[in-house]
Amino acid sequence: MRGANARTGVKTQEPQISQITQIVELDADKSAPGSAKIFRSDYDMDKLSVTIITLNEEKRIRDALESVKWADEIIVVDSGSKDKTIDICKEYTNKVFFNPWTGINAQKTFTQNLATGDWLLNIDADERVSAALQAEIQAVLKKTDCDGYSIPRKVYYLGRWIEHSGWYPDYKLRLFKTKKGAWAGHDPHDDVVVNGKIGYLAGDIHHFTYENIEDHVSTINRFTTVAAREYKKRHKKSGLLNLVVRPALTFLKKYVVKQGFRDGLPGFVIAVSSAYYVFLKYAKLWELRHIDGDGDTEER
Repeated sequence: MRGANARTGVKTQEPQISQITQIVELDADKSAPGSAKIFRSDYDMDKLSVTIITLNEEKRIRDALESVKWADEIIVVDSGSKDKTIDICKEYTNKVFFNPWTGINAQKTFTQNLATGDWLLNIDADERVSAALQAEIQAVLKKTDCDGYSIPRKVYYLGRWIEHSGWYPDYKLRLFKTKKGAWAGHDPHDDVVVNGKIGYLAGDIHHFTYENIEDHVSTINRFTTVAAREYKKRHKKSGLLNLVVRPALTFLKKYVVKQGFRDGLPGFVIAVSSAYYVFLKYAKLWELRHIDGDGDTEER
């Protein structure tokens, strides 16, 4: 998931945090879709909760919500939007909460704990559930022997759908039994661990991840800062080998092994930016360790 946000100057009243529970359920139309009161035509189907975390996503959140409005329950946890994100979310669900940002995995764990459904589907504000995926999920809710499902994610980037470059099918474990899964990734990347059998679905999550190259580079800068800090916590080291060899290997993997050349010029941009991501991550890690003076003996 990525953390790029819609940047606007629109100001809305920031929700107040309850001193007791640290969450606020914002006012909404009680008849809104995504609230608990949904009449099912098939009572043998398990209940599905959809969870989304947001921050200043007014440009993209409506399409995300439209793609999952068929679910029994939609839960949105916002970390302090200043634009119209909350107002838009309230059109689709009365389960809109505020929680201060503590990292992507912690935030998604917080959101999961609010879900009441048998199954949980997590999407990000820049993602959409395709019609084919919706049909598959509804079939799963009727009958399955699995406890979780990995879903292919297809990215729309620089005017085209990316079919290679290591970006597709990019399976993500996003659908799982609520009581069987747990978020266990390392920020800034999320990951789910499921205690049980994992299956695979064919329908795509459509991912509208970057508005343009500037947005992509901005995201790389933010993510590499978080990743470098995480690496430092885990006592990883950085040196000339990581700064030179790893980026080069990343480019070859994306462009040659993963056939990024078949994605045209966007595939080349992906390969170069992926190499840059790796370089910047290890350069920032070196900077953190060097400036902090923690006694490491890595090559400088």
